[in-house]
Amino acid sequence: MKRYFIYLSYNGANYCGWQTQPNGITVQESIEKALSIILRTPTPIVGAGRTDSGVHARTMVAHFDSAEELDKEFVTEKLNRILPWEIAIHRLVEVKSDAHARFDATSRQYRYYVTTEKNPFQHEFKYKIQFQPDIEAMNVCAKILFDYIDFTSFSKLHTDVKTNNCTIMQAEWERQGNDYIFTIRANRFLRNMVRSIVGTLLEAGRGKLNPEGMRNIIEAKNRSKAGTSAPGHALFLEDITYPSEIFIQ
Repeated sequence: MKRYFIYLSYNGANYCGWQTQPNGITVQESIEKALSIILRTPTPIVGAGRTDSGVHARTMVAHFDSAEELDKEFVTEKLNRILPWEIAIHRLVEVKSDAHARFDATSRQYRYYVTTEKNPFQHEFKYKIQFQPDIEAMNVCAKILFDYIDFTSFSKLHTDVKTNNCTIMQAEWERQGNDYIFTIRANRFLRNMVRSIVGTLLEAGRGKLNPEGMRNIIEAKNRSKAGTSAPGHALFLEDITYPSEIFIQ
């Protein structure tokens, strides 16, 4: 049995997130159907994580198994022909038989795009706000995230995870003209975590949250204490990293 990683990207606007569910079309389901047609056998895939409804990915990774060695370029081309325009397969990579797209990932990076500009050509991918945010105040509060590992206050309620602990490696805002981009990298993320952090930091940006308040929110371990989640359409899964030893050269 051969195991492969699929590297792909997708526009999540028309999908109910990554993970297969009974109530709507998902990215995982779409890829599994296409892969099963090409390989002529039911072929489940396992993703590196879940993205919420409407969230996009510039880099997502999933793994699947095949009884036969595959022509990786051929399968990539065939998948791209079958899949809708919103999903693009970039490459297939052979990995060790026990490599896991989710559990072997060492870090994941997200970016969230905020803008103060009304622009009809970017409306789908940026969150338009009605105020000029204080980027320095937002970055001061973002740095506080490094002092903690339990992010229950930023997690969706009633999830099936065993722990709400995450190690954050990067969390910062940068300004590009009328845009404010938040980049965050961690070993793992909780459901809705990035969007709720963004919503909370925007409260700091409008002068309604100070560093002490940020600490109080995190230490409360209570989702109702944090800010409203920012909309999903401006969130992108940007990158996922793995140890080199899991890949077959």
